[in-house]
Amino acid sequence: MNDMRQMTTLGRAIEDSSFSVIDSEVGPHSFPDAEWQVVRRVIHATADFDFKELMTFRNDAVAAGIRALTGGCPVLVDVRMIAVGLNEDRLNAYGCKVHAFISDEDVIREAKARESTRAIESMRKAHRLGLLNGAVVAIGNAPTALLEIVRLAATEGVKPALVVGVPVGFVSAAESKDALLETDIPSIVARGRKGGSPIAVAILHALLLLSTSKDKAAQ
Repeated sequence: MNDMRQMTTLGRAIEDSSFSVIDSEVGPHSFPDAEWQVVRRVIHATADFDFKELMTFRNDAVAAGIRALTGGCPVLVDVRMIAVGLNEDRLNAYGCKVHAFISDEDVIREAKARESTRAIESMRKAHRLGLLNGAVVAIGNAPTALLEIVRLAATEGVKPALVVGVPVGFVSAAESKDALLETDIPSIVARGRKGGSPIAVAILHALLLLSTSKDKAAQ
């Protein structure tokens, strides 16, 4: 497979220079190389070195995510913003399909009827459709979606391959991430209030780039 980075020579040089700046300014860290590739891309996307301290990995998360993606797993996202930011060519090459249900009419109807949230009902719909087991789930906006994944794991036995839990906000964002880290689900989390859909995209792109490196190494 070709490198997923569809860049000009100048564009790639600028990106590489940015990573060099990050590496020179970040200071010491204890991340293994693969995890650092994820953290560095998050810092690159945000220009925020706080993420060196906030990013947390559990249960061999990077390897679990790469295995799932290269195996063509479903990719579940809480908002469309994540879906439109992903590299469609690379996902298609692996056979991965991205699912975002938050704007579906039945999800909206259920959220109103149950006095729930669209984010919660979108995760419930994914469960009803049998999409959560073995999936990569990326939550960048809605803490309630992340809390629902934790609930479904505890009460329904769902087993995502990886959960990227980086919802941003002031209500339940930090708490939802802490709840995820208490499970045995492979997870990549930005602790605290910081997060957002661009960070979820950066993490997934880092995993896809790492999968490309594995492809090349195997050739």
